[in-house]
Amino acid sequence: MQTTAIRSRPVYPGLAIAPCARRHIFALEGEGAGALLDIAGELTPEVQRRSQILYVARGSLGVGHHGALQNLGPAFWAAPTVPPLLGRLDVELARSHMGTRLYLAGTEGFIGQAMQVAAAHGIDPASVLTEHRGSLARRVQCVHCKGVTEAVTTSPFTCGHCGLSLFVRDHYSRRLGAFQGVNIDAEEPGTVPPPEELYL
Repeated sequence: MQTTAIRSRPVYPGLAIAPCARRHIFALEGEGAGALLDIAGELTPEVQRRSQILYVARGSLGVGHHGALQNLGPAFWAAPTVPPLLGRLDVELARSHMGTRLYLAGTEGFIGQAMQVAAAHGIDPASVLTEHRGSLARRVQCVHCKGVTEAVTTSPFTCGHCGLSLFVRDHYSRRLGAFQGVNIDAEEPGTVPPPEELYL
């Protein structure tokens, strides 16, 4: 379980099967597969019949978890990258009815993006089961140009969209699924401290 002093940041309590759900959709990224594999014993034959796994191996150590996930029993679909997985999640949620339970596991950036897809279908964030696995790298939006940069591990860093040196704030926007980056040398141009590796 993740605890945090950042009040705007979501807490990811971990995955647990909701046995009474009519349908289970698991959207997993990289090491997020381990969150489901760790609770594989909860996947009864009845739960397996009503489940679907959407997986992208991005960021996973080694070759990924395709085989282990396929052996769990539920319908399995692997995406080459995150955008197609999010597109498939959008389609699956559009087909879903009351009683569907959504499970998300992976990096914080992935969970944030998948939560945006869920929100577009009217799913209450409090009803989505989440677990952070993998890198602590942050998804950051530049507050100046609105560009979003994935997998930021240092602060400050250079925005790839507008070129400003950005300080990564601890403020997390759930609406955007990203942390906020602000110009670090706005008052004294050129006085940028060296980047510090913070989010591995």
